[in-house]
Amino acid sequence: MKPLVYLAGPYSWPDPVANTHNTIRLATRLYETGLVVPMVPHLTLLWQLIAPRPIDYWYDYDNEILQRCDAVLVLPGPSSGAEKESARAHELGLPVFESEEALTSWAVDRMHGNSIRESRGSNLD
Repeated sequence: MKPLVYLAGPYSWPDPVANTHNTIRLATRLYETGLVVPMVPHLTLLWQLIAPRPIDYWYDYDNEILQRCDAVLVLPGPSSGAEKESARAHELGLPVFESEEALTSWAVDRMHGNSIRESRGSNLD
């Protein structure tokens, strides 16, 4: 099974639509590698348009999704939400990546049975 990867990045600043657009482009690229399944929390943009809720509602929702993921990719740009998501991922023991290259390298290693979690305690050190 391919790892589910949470994409944590800017949403509200400078523009939610532009940030969602950029994140979807990245998610498409990642999915097309065949290595991971990206989770795009920015897609709640449409939900928010139909059923508006306070920001903390979405943070809680995103946290529930994050807990079901295998890793997090932090996108560039200032984002207090992404900082909280990254911190939560660390608390959960999830790998957190800050580059697409590092994530895909991890996914390749994982596909070959050499993930960070699986290799702990191995004689490969």
